[in-house]
This record gives sequence, C-alpha cells and structure tokens, in this order.
Amino acid sequence: MSPKMRIQTNRCNMETLIDDSKIKDLFKQAIIEAIEEKKQVVYDLLVEVMEDIAMVRAIEDGENSGMVSRDDIFQILEGKEGSA
Repeated sequence: MSPKMRIQTNRCNMETLIDDSKIKDLFKQAIIEAIEEKKQVVYDLLVEVMEDIAMVRAIEDGENSGMVSRDDIFQILEGKEGSA
C-alpha cells in the first residue's frame, strides 16, 4: 500500500471518530433538551415503565404461588372475600 493510501485511510478513520463523537454529543444534547421541554411526557413514560415492571413482578409472583379456584377469585373481586 502506498504512503498516500495509508494516510488517506487514516484520515477517513479519524474523521469517522470525530463524527461519531459529534453525533454522540448531539444525541446527548437532544435528549437533555427533550427532557427539559417535555417533562410531562418523560414523567408519563417513566410511570408506564414502572407499572410494566410491577406487572412483570406480579405475574412472576403469581406463577410461583399456589392454585386458586375460579370461584374464589370472583368472590374476592365481588367483595365477598372469606364468605365461602
């Protein structure tokens, strides 16, 4: 490979690194601005994520618990817990 080719290849790699760094900084700045400008949207998103995590944990707990009859479930939902 000629020296000119090697230098040109190195310049391309250097430009790519600089561009990647610029892109990363711009992306960070855009996220920060979005959070500052759209606080309610970010809040709603975080609440939904926490609800999803809680649902997953509840499902996992349910999978590890004992079986319950369908009638027992409906009695609880109807507020007749313990009257069976």
